[in-house]
Amino acid sequence: MSDHARFAQLEAEHGDLVLRRFDRRDAWQLGRSIAERALTDGLPVAVDVRTASGILFHASLPGATGDNDVWAAKKSATALRFETSTALLEARIENGGRDMYEPGWLDPATYAVAGGAVPLRVDGVGLVAVATVSGLPSADDHDLVVAGIRGLGLLIG
Repeated sequence: MSDHARFAQLEAEHGDLVLRRFDRRDAWQLGRSIAERALTDGLPVAVDVRTASGILFHASLPGATGDNDVWAAKKSATALRFETSTALLEARIENGGRDMYEPGWLDPATYAVAGGAVPLRVDGVGLVAVATVSGLPSADDHDLVVAGIRGLGLLIG
């Protein structure tokens, strides 16, 4: 897929991935479904679903490391702050956006601009949580999360 097509896909997902509802039971289902797919495919990832105030689901699968847990937390913080997927933010930066790590902007100890964190937005409410995968290339992390969100059956569209 060309960079332009990927960018368009990420922008479209930003508008399309809006849920009817999302609660702790849904967070468990989402995290579990992503983790089960990763286990089936032998993917060494950390799977994380969290709000700004706490973790709702976390799994570190075989082959994942502590670094994946740290990256999941950083990517989640970025998606929560900017209310957009980290893959889309990364693409926007690559297409002429601002250097997110210039002095005084984002602290790399707290934030990471790498695909894999996708905001969970509820229709009429807005951002309620973020789902994150870390351990694969950025695009693959992102696509694994998106597949999980689509599989929930809660999208409004």
